[in-house]
Amino acid sequence: MKHIRSLIVVFTTGLVAAGSAGAQDMYKSGVGGLYTGLNYTFMNLDAGSQDADVGTLSAKVGVMATPFLGIEARGGFGVDDDRIGFADYSLDNFFGGYATFNLANESPMTPYAILGFTRVEVEADFPTATVTEDETDVSYGIGLNMEFAPNVSGNLEYMRYYDDRDVTVDGLGVGVQFNF
Repeated sequence: MKHIRSLIVVFTTGLVAAGSAGAQDMYKSGVGGLYTGLNYTFMNLDAGSQDADVGTLSAKVGVMATPFLGIEARGGFGVDDDRIGFADYSLDNFFGGYATFNLANESPMTPYAILGFTRVEVEADFPTATVTEDETDVSYGIGLNMEFAPNVSGNLEYMRYYDDRDVTVDGLGVGVQFNF
C-alpha cells in the first residue's frame, strides 16, 4: 500500500509540474532534445537486518518528448561493495525505463520527478554460499538538473529503485548530462 501512495504522490507531482508552466520556449533543450549522461550513485541496500552502503556507475539516454516530459533508459553496475560481518554485499547491475516530469522554467535549475521500472540484481556473498536476488519493481524519485553550459548540466537525484519483500534499494546520485 505504501508503494501505491508514493506512486500517486510522485505521479501527481509530475502532472502538476507538466501542466503548471506554459512557456515551451523556456526549456533549454527543447522538444525532441536528445540527452545522455553518467551518474555515480551512493546506494543503500537494506536486506532484512543488514544495511549495506555500495556504489554504482550508470549511464542514461533519453529524449524530451515535451518541455515537461522526458523518456529515458538507464543501466548501471556496482563499483563498490560493502562487507558486513562475513558477507560482502553488492548491487551487481540494474537497468530500467523511466519518465521524468520536469518543471521547466527560466532559471538554470530544473527540478523533476521520475517514475519507472527497474530490474536490480543484488548479491550477498558469504564464505559458504552466495545469495542473489534478481527482481523488477516500480521506481520513483526526485531530482534537480543544474545547467553549467548551454548543453551540459549536472544533476543531483534521490531514487527508490527497488522495495519488495525484505530488500530495499535506494540511492543518492550525482552526475553530468549532455544535451544534443
